[in-house]
Amino acid sequence: MSDLNPLLTLQAVRSRAHLVLDLAKQNALNHFDYHPERLDETVEYVIGIIQRDFGPDRYDTIPPHGRWQHFEVGSVPRIDKLLKQWGERGYDAKEKVRSLLDLFFVSVLLDAGAGDLWTFTEPGTGNVYNRSEGIAVASLYMFLGGEFAGEIGTDGDGRKDIVTGEGLKSFSVEALYRGFQINDETNPLVGAAARVEILQRLGASLLENKEIFGEAGRPGGLVDHLTRNGTDNLDYAELWSTLQTLLIPIWPSDRTKVAGKPIGDAWPLSALRKHESTANLDPATATIAPFHKLTQWLAYSLKVPFERLLGTAWTNAELGTGLPEYRNGGLFVDMGVLSLKPGALERGLRTSGGPLPCFGAGDDEIVEWRAMTVALLDVLHQRINESGRFGDVKLSLPQVLEAGSWKAGRETAAQKRPETRSSPILNSGDGTLF
Repeated sequence: MSDLNPLLTLQAVRSRAHLVLDLAKQNALNHFDYHPERLDETVEYVIGIIQRDFGPDRYDTIPPHGRWQHFEVGSVPRIDKLLKQWGERGYDAKEKVRSLLDLFFVSVLLDAGAGDLWTFTEPGTGNVYNRSEGIAVASLYMFLGGEFAGEIGTDGDGRKDIVTGEGLKSFSVEALYRGFQINDETNPLVGAAARVEILQRLGASLLENKEIFGEAGRPGGLVDHLTRNGTDNLDYAELWSTLQTLLIPIWPSDRTKVAGKPIGDAWPLSALRKHESTANLDPATATIAPFHKLTQWLAYSLKVPFERLLGTAWTNAELGTGLPEYRNGGLFVDMGVLSLKPGALERGLRTSGGPLPCFGAGDDEIVEWRAMTVALLDVLHQRINESGRFGDVKLSLPQVLEAGSWKAGRETAAQKRPETRSSPILNSGDGTLF
């Protein structure tokens, strides 16, 4: 990770977020008020959800936050069925992991929020899914149908369930509309064209990194790269730096740049100018808050197949942070830990026309909210473990995200806004951020 620009590191995500929390404690934020007295109720609410779903003695079975679970929506073990089919084809454990990485790469990068209206009707069952689970199932059917394989993806054996660089480079908006059952009038998906561009750029980046992903530019080539010295212990920091090298070039070109180079999901934040620790730093980078949310979610998702199929243990996994997206962030707003200052609320309502405030995905209000979300998730994680409510089990942050904060954010949204179940603060993103 030492070769990365400091703003691309996981350490920077956490440290900058906690600078913002420092300012919040001083009532020095520009757009939000912080109400720490509301944390107790929030911690209890999240603990209650975890106890409801995993109590009294299954806390050690909580999966880490990641893509795998979304494929099981409707209590259908789709990934287990797929693994069985691959076993019947004679695939060994490593090839199964390669294949899951192929699927998870495209599925995660297609999923930066679906909007409140889009749904997917599963072929054969007629079951209807939306949001992240719907995108997971839709992407699985596209994967099985060879939509990401390209011409060489059949590998001589007629195999369709594979992802290649050329397959992604040639992926089209029409294919996404067809596979995701999108209709602009009756079943719209936010940012469909932008998502396709992300996959096309991913294809090009995979092919430009053949020393890692092979001649075909297969995402699953990451398995061989990371396990070149064995599978028992892998370094999460190496996974992270590899993903950043691959993914930084694929994000929209209008995002933040430093010295002319893009730095991905990282944004100027005016509040950071107030923190004493930034006074002597390079002004070009001192007031930037990095998040790298989609890359973090992808990293969390990719580590799971290694663990489950290869028995891998990861060092430095604790570097990963909470995810600054609208479910986690919405939890803290809905529970009253954060509230928009009157002027910010007025601006947001003026933009949206009501009843909920709306800002651009890179607006200062959203960046401040996301930074507070990252820091408050650390606070939530610590306080949950300090509670002693789960016996001897200490939950990892990804487990708290999965069984607690993300689920709690979704449930508070359903309680307070049952018609849309939307975030309490809207953003006008393009489907490539969060």
